[in-house]
Amino acid sequence: MKGICLTNKCAKIQSMKKILWLFFVVSLFFTLSCSKKSVAPAPTPTPTYTPPIVSSSFAEGADISWVTQMEAAGNKFYDANGNQEDLFALMKSLGFNSIRLRAWVNPTAGWCNTTDVVAKAVRAKNAGMKILIDFHYSDTWADPGDQNPPAAWASLSLPALETALQSYTIGVLDTLQLNGVTPTWVQIGNETNNGMLFPLGNATTSMANFAALVETGYKAVKSVNTAIKVIVHVSNGFDNSLFEWVFDGLKANGAQWDIIGMSLYPSYESSGWSTVDTECLTNINTLIARYSTPVMIVEVGMPASPASTSQDFLTDIITKVNSVAGGNGLGVFYWEPEAYNNWQSYGLGAFDNTGKPTAALDAFGD
Repeated sequence: MKGICLTNKCAKIQSMKKILWLFFVVSLFFTLSCSKKSVAPAPTPTPTYTPPIVSSSFAEGADISWVTQMEAAGNKFYDANGNQEDLFALMKSLGFNSIRLRAWVNPTAGWCNTTDVVAKAVRAKNAGMKILIDFHYSDTWADPGDQNPPAAWASLSLPALETALQSYTIGVLDTLQLNGVTPTWVQIGNETNNGMLFPLGNATTSMANFAALVETGYKAVKSVNTAIKVIVHVSNGFDNSLFEWVFDGLKANGAQWDIIGMSLYPSYESSGWSTVDTECLTNINTLIARYSTPVMIVEVGMPASPASTSQDFLTDIITKVNSVAGGNGLGVFYWEPEAYNNWQSYGLGAFDNTGKPTAALDAFGD
């Protein structure tokens, strides 16, 4: 009996040990499982974007000439939090310090005529912005493929055309000044790759005529205010041969200017934005050495989506222009960033389809 009891007791002890061992294993399993969950690595944080650091005088600008037309069509503009904002105040809050406005002589619908330009210029001034006035010397778009004179000037001789250009230029600037606005810069013509005010101002036909018109515009601006800087604007900022042809011709024919203006739209080029930016910087440095003239990029644009690509491009080109020796890279202006929802079939804006600025414009931040 005693042996049997001892055997049973041993069996019970062994059974209890097995139960305790099983409990220990299960507890250890759960402990390790919980431990593994608690030490899971945290997700990698998204890097914080830092905009380029530029000089205090660098123009971080935008051409927002469509603003009044868009507003009249019911379009509104919002900050990143969805709060409706006046576009000029919104651009200022994004880091912009300069506004460019195109001027047309007698446009059919009225947009960009003198009254409209003055109204926008006053808003820009009240928002604390510097102002660039872009004279197209046309009733509509002037660009490399279209340099048509205003209808009222179409049959004028060269001397009469110079007089009309002088009178109109002075008239617009005087009207601005009467409204408390003095532009910092004025463009004489827009993307004048082959002159302006065709046919008389066609540079291929007569560089002398083109130079005479530029000089007339230059003197008209200086007669109003000698402090206003005069820009001559050519597209394709990467194309050195084009710029030297234009500015060698102007110089040889006695025209004056204060600043060389450029457009740069990399998405139209097959080489990619990085190559275009590098070529543009090379051209800028070459032109400064050749003409002792500072340079400003008065138009840039990239497809609105993806915004990250546009941001990369803008970060790079702003950094490059600001890096030019002697402060001779004066600034960068985005052309019509506020265009959204395929406004006027233009897809190179920098606002999303809800009317908010995209991350691309962070490149202009303080």
